Amino acid sequence: VEEIRGSIDLIQQNVEEVKKKHSAILSNPVNDPKTKEELDELMANIKKTANKVRGKLKMIENSIEQEEQSGVSSADLRIRKTQNSTLSRKFVEVMTDYNKTQTDYRERCKGRIQRQLDIAGKQVGDDDLEEMIESGNPGVFTQGIITDTQQAKQTLADIEARHNDIMKLESSIRELHDMFMDMAMLVESQ
Repeated sequence: VEEIRGSIDLIQQNVEEVKKKHSAILSNPVNDPKTKEELDELMANIKKTANKVRGKLKMIENSIEQEEQSGVSSADLRIRKTQNSTLSRKFVEVMTDYNKTQTDYRERCKGRIQRQLDIAGKQVGDDDLEEMIESGNPGVFTQGIITDTQQAKQTLADIEARHNDIMKLESSIRELHDMFMDMAMLVESQ
């Protein structure tokens, strides 16, 4: 239980670091591969730790269910059920915060892409922008934009980098959604 609690705290700390990295990336006018690498590493750590926590919480839940089915009803069992319920809720709370962080970052990246496209002289509506992002092809953003100047080339590189960020986020958010569904069923069954 203490190990799970420590892992949840670690995830929470990593989520705070992710928020800082998101701000650093968005406030930096030029792409910084080092910060992105650190962000990717943090996100991978969160995913790995979250999967471990989820697995351990499921093991505890299964153990509790087996004891209940065998007719055991002790104070120890009630304590374990309460601890498991509390840890599950805390885990869902931390992962919800992480999901919100990812979603906010996606929206901010999308806004930045929109501004960069506007600066580059390409008017794109919100629906069209969303469709471009979903297509998975950053080249869609750059069609028809003249790349004569260094600034325009940099803008295009930034747009493509933001698009790649959003694609990674999409994948991360899908994985989080699956994890939430598992945890929601786990919490609901308590």
